[in-house]
Amino acid sequence: MRRETLSSPSGGSPPEGGEGGFLARLWALVISARDVARVLAEFRPGLSVYLQGATGEPLVLREILAGAPEALGGVSLTSCMLPGMNEFDYAGLHAEARLTTFLLPTGLRRSFEAGRVRVRPLPYSQIAAAFAVDPPFDLAIFQVTPPDGAGLCSFGPLSDFPGLIWPRARRRLAFVDHQLPRARRGPTIPFAAIDVAVEADGPIILGDDGEPGAAELGVIAARIAALIPDGAAIQTGIGGAPAATVGRLTDRRGLVVRSGMVTQGYRVLDEAGALDPAADHVTGLALGSADFTRWAAERFIFADATVTHGATVLAATPRLFALNSALEVDLFGQANLEWRGGRLASGLGGAPDFAAAARRSEGGRAVLALPSTAKGGALSRIVARLAAPTVSIPRDDTDLVITEHGVADLRGTGLDDRAEALIAVAAPDHRAALTAAWVAMRRAM
Repeated sequence: MRRETLSSPSGGSPPEGGEGGFLARLWALVISARDVARVLAEFRPGLSVYLQGATGEPLVLREILAGAPEALGGVSLTSCMLPGMNEFDYAGLHAEARLTTFLLPTGLRRSFEAGRVRVRPLPYSQIAAAFAVDPPFDLAIFQVTPPDGAGLCSFGPLSDFPGLIWPRARRRLAFVDHQLPRARRGPTIPFAAIDVAVEADGPIILGDDGEPGAAELGVIAARIAALIPDGAAIQTGIGGAPAATVGRLTDRRGLVVRSGMVTQGYRVLDEAGALDPAADHVTGLALGSADFTRWAAERFIFADATVTHGATVLAATPRLFALNSALEVDLFGQANLEWRGGRLASGLGGAPDFAAAARRSEGGRAVLALPSTAKGGALSRIVARLAAPTVSIPRDDTDLVITEHGVADLRGTGLDDRAEALIAVAAPDHRAALTAAWVAMRRAM
């Protein structure tokens, strides 16, 4: 992830405090000292606060709270923070600050170990369900576009939870950013419903439009692409191989997008004529350059997580191909998405929702794609048995496991057949050890 920054449009001098000072940084983000005071006045001990995560995190808020960490004393924040996008540790600013999230970005590790960060291990569909029944937040913080002619502000090309949160929140604080593209078909909030609106015309969270470059990812992507027919509905999760697959589908026709996130490859598909021109293409997040996010904001329907990750909606979608990755898969077909070296390194995200739905979709497939090794080949990512304390995707929600060495089709297989199929797609140097481990486990069953 990266930030796109601006210079101040005023062309004036920074406020007092020096070029490296707190107020100077806020000046660069185009926010006044008066507005800083208005934001800080909203915080008090005992407050429950929702903070929009993913690409909707207002970066200016990081600067405000870093400059006044005492504001977070006794405050409980909740945010769906994503690794690689939302690495700022709000809970680390004050000993009595607390943060609840659903995945664990690396930047939150210290506060997690200190007990100031709580992780709720829920997939996206259950996060949405929890927000519907949890107590309303005292304060909800969003990033929005300026209002349109009807007085409505867009949340930009991000729609996972803001439309579910704002109607129930007791107060709403919004950073109004002209850099944020308006999602033409996405959730909105009336400007009149915002209690505190702050103009902060500064950087937003963006990705890049490059395709992952590792050679094995290209091989894996080609294997996945060969399986996807015309007219399929496609979803891609976080991971190099799923993202790389999208750009290899340009010769298909009638494809439909049903993905929690879209990246640059989807624009390539659209411009090649691969997307069904008559279909509604639905997503919850666009991640890429400023140019791509502006395009996506016009092209896609942005829906909340009850739609993008809802079991009933997804399972009723014919030929749903869920393309996700994993840190490791064991010989039973169970997947670990969360743990690395025995330490919590991420979270469930939306992959379990899509895998379960694709298994139930008529003509659909639940695909897990991953390189066969890590650490330069020293570690096999096909393992005999998961060492992780939890299973992220169960064996009955895995259809196909794909590595650079082949495709393991687990549909309808018995224990021995699936172990054999998975060993066959492991790296050759690790197959003998996996076979021996399976023989030992099989004897103990």
